[in-house]
Amino acid sequence: MRWDDHRVVITAAGRDFGRTLAIRLADLGAEVFLSARELAAAQRVRDEIRNRGHQRVHAFACDLTDPSSIRDFASSVAEHTDRVDVLINNGSRYLAGPDLLSATDADVVDTIASGATGTVLTTKSFLPLLRNSEIPDVVTMVSACGTPGHHRSDAHDAFYAAKSAQAGFAEILSKRLRPQGVRVISLYPPDFDNADPLSEEWETTPRAAKDALTAHSLVECILFAVAQPRDCFIKAFHFEQV
Repeated sequence: MRWDDHRVVITAAGRDFGRTLAIRLADLGAEVFLSARELAAAQRVRDEIRNRGHQRVHAFACDLTDPSSIRDFASSVAEHTDRVDVLINNGSRYLAGPDLLSATDADVVDTIASGATGTVLTTKSFLPLLRNSEIPDVVTMVSACGTPGHHRSDAHDAFYAAKSAQAGFAEILSKRLRPQGVRVISLYPPDFDNADPLSEEWETTPRAAKDALTAHSLVECILFAVAQPRDCFIKAFHFEQV
C-alpha cells in the first residue's frame, strides 16, 4: 500500500520508534507532520527524510505535558493542511524502576502527563482535522503495560498508570468516534527490537517465532490496519511476549 494521499501526524518522532515511523511512512509517500519535545530533534529527522528525496515533511516542537504546546502544535499543522488522515499517538515518557519509591514526584508527574494527559489532549486538538478526512484513523502506541494483569516489565508503576490510562481512553474513544467514521487502533507491544530503519539491520533482524518482536513488524501492523476497508475497525493488536 502506498500512502501518497495520506497526511500523517506523529508525536515524539525525534528518536526511537517515532523516528522509525516517520521515515517508513515518508518512504511510502505520506506527507508527515512530526513533533518532538525539542524542535531540534524533530528537525534532524525531517532533514534525514528530506535527504532521502521526500520533501513533504514538517517538523514542530510539542511538549506533551504542556496543554498550550499541544494546542500550538495542532494550530501549526492546520496552517499547512485542512485535514489529517492518521494521527499516531507515539509519545509517552518511559520510566524505569519496579520500586515505587525510586522515582521523584516530578518524574511521576511527567510520565503520567506525557502518556495519559498528552494522548487525550493531542487527540482532542487534532480531532477537527481528523473529521475533515474521509479516511481518519487514530493510532496509539500503548504497551503491554496497559494490559490488565501484565506484570513482566521493569517499568515504574507510574508508566503502568499512564499506559492503563491510554488503554481506557482508546477503548471508549473507539466506541464514541465510530459513528463519525473515525477508527481508533491501539497497539500493545512488549519490549521490542527497534533497528535503525536506515541500516542493514532493518531487514536482517531475526523475525522468527523464538525472536523478540521487531519495530518492522509493528510498522506492518499499522499499515495493515489502516489499509482495511472502512467497515473494518481493528481496535487493538496484542502480542505474545517471548
